Amino acid sequence: MRRQKRDMVRRAFQKGYFAGVQGKSKDLCPSGNTHFEWMNGWREGRSDHWDGYSGVAGVHKIPL
Repeated sequence: MRRQKRDMVRRAFQKGYFAGVQGKSKDLCPSGNTHFEWMNGWREGRSDHWDGYSGVAGVHKIPL
């Protein structure tokens, strides 16, 4: 768990991706150092959401 907390950039991307896949607004984006990566994840998540990769169909697309 400590490694996950240390890698804030990767974690921001994942949180943004999940927000995008769930159809949440980009207004939830945090400000600060991780803003850029969160938005990249959100854009990719929205794209996957529009392509139908949500739920079970999108399990293989989850960033690790």
